[in-house]
Amino acid sequence: MTEQHEAPSGVSGRALQKDIPQATVARLATYLRVLALLADDGVAIVSSEELAVAAGVNSAKLRKDLSFLGPNGVRGVGYDVAKLRSRIEDVLGLSQGHRVVLVGAGNLGRALVGYRGFQRRGFTVVGMFDNHPDVIGMSVAGLVVRDVAALAEAVAALEPTIAVITVPDDAAQDVCDRLVASGLQSILSFAPCELVAPATVEVRRVDLAVEMQMLSFERVRNADAAPFPEVAHAGSGRIAHRLPTPHSAATHPGLKHSATPHTATSHTATEPSSKGSVVTP
Repeated sequence: MTEQHEAPSGVSGRALQKDIPQATVARLATYLRVLALLADDGVAIVSSEELAVAAGVNSAKLRKDLSFLGPNGVRGVGYDVAKLRSRIEDVLGLSQGHRVVLVGAGNLGRALVGYRGFQRRGFTVVGMFDNHPDVIGMSVAGLVVRDVAALAEAVAALEPTIAVITVPDDAAQDVCDRLVASGLQSILSFAPCELVAPATVEVRRVDLAVEMQMLSFERVRNADAAPFPEVAHAGSGRIAHRLPTPHSAATHPGLKHSATPHTATSHTATEPSSKGSVVTP
């Protein structure tokens, strides 16, 4: 017996997006990663308890999150991995895939372009740019690094939907301005500074130092905590052979929300930002 329920007739992923909380959207991305791993392992059906443990949440929260997608599972049986994966991809806007351009061909930029997992998840890097004469013309993972001076013309030809910034702090705002002027409305920045962008542009910021600081905090906080029950592959997206009682994942300490003169209120890394805001993990 497999899952028989489908999403409500005539309801598209785009129609459902308006009603899904931001925190749930972040967890849907985690569920999608787990489902992809399960599919690779040949798993056809997964229970809510198994999926919740692999994703690091409790089963009640998982069922509530998935309820925003419409009926999906069968009580006592579980979720059809392929169908649930497809449904989440639709809601997250991944069904048609995304074309990505990256500005900054340094060590981080080259590493990101060479990461094969992006294409596997629907993101194809179609262009790479820099302004350093020694880097322009270099081949990286099959892409030739182009001069950032030709960014506008290249964007018009490549038609990307997402841009990634991996340049030094002092160059990030200029690159952001160029991308916005070229028509990009979705930008991911690895620069530690906050970027000013119009309200119609979605900017997310990844600060690796902040992520490590949060890990340091969690390590200190959990130093004296009792060990968890033994779980095979816990948190890796693989289903353990012996599952513990589902438990809630530790909540990251929330960052204070503060408005800036140019951007909307910041959010934690686990929540997608509102339009024009910058997200600090």
